[in-house]
Amino acid sequence: MSGQVASGPGAELLLLTRPHCGLCDEFLEELAHAAPALARRVRLADVDSRPDWRERFGLRIPVLLDAAGAVVCEGVLDAAAVAALAAAG
Repeated sequence: MSGQVASGPGAELLLLTRPHCGLCDEFLEELAHAAPALARRVRLADVDSRPDWRERFGLRIPVLLDAAGAVVCEGVLDAAAVAALAAAG
């Protein structure tokens, strides 16, 4: 599973999760409600599938990364950060 995502308008977002992560499920549900267009661009990835992700984000999931790999929000949905990302395209 690649950690790289496309950039530009409509680019894919990456949500780092873990199997059976209730907080991750809640995060995705809140994102779908707050920003449906963004939620459709999210690709889920298991944080444990790559050692670098596990080391950097292992205890911080869920973590939403933008197309450049920068953290948009982690743990809980940051409505302001998501709104800014949605406004940017």
